Amino acid sequence: MQAFTVHKGLVAPMDRANVDTDAIIPKQFLKSIQRSGFGPNLFDEWRYLDKGEPGQDAATRRPNPDFVLNQPRYQGASVLLARENFGCGSSREHAPWALDQYGFRAIIAPSFADIFFNNCFKNGLLPIVLPEIVVARLFDEVHGFVGYQLTIDLPRQVVVKPDGSEIPFEVQAFRKYCLVNGFDDIGLTLRHAEKIKVFEAERLARMPWLAHREL
Repeated sequence: MQAFTVHKGLVAPMDRANVDTDAIIPKQFLKSIQRSGFGPNLFDEWRYLDKGEPGQDAATRRPNPDFVLNQPRYQGASVLLARENFGCGSSREHAPWALDQYGFRAIIAPSFADIFFNNCFKNGLLPIVLPEIVVARLFDEVHGFVGYQLTIDLPRQVVVKPDGSEIPFEVQAFRKYCLVNGFDDIGLTLRHAEKIKVFEAERLARMPWLAHREL
């Protein structure tokens, strides 16, 4: 998993409340057993005028010119600004996969759905909860200034605005530790790889009948 320490990026405003995971990555794309390739289908039903199907070449699609991510000023955005209850609906982990693979590193919103919030941390995506009035002010600034960027300093737990002012945010200590070090669940386990090998060797020495034998 990619580590998250300090990130500076262009902000894109998703000015809708209650954006659910089916909007983030529609159900037809969940057929894939791979964990990659979901970026082109992020917000698929809003982003394109035609219906998308798995394996379809995005270059042949008809983009919706009115959708925020298709507007030239937001091309290359890596920070998503959203309204309340972002990521509600089903618990599909494909939603943070799609956001990450599109290029987003952080999402700022007044609130998130619990399962989506947890899945973000497990996939290297930082969800930041800020007061609704602060988020509303950020929306005004993003709309008002082309090229609006924010710097997110996870070790210091602050969002730094273009004028240098800082907005503090909370993050649970263990989740912060995992993100800063780039540890997903597997990475956390692999820190103890040598201890696991020693344990397995000792276990098989005591209980050799547990060793795999071909019949």
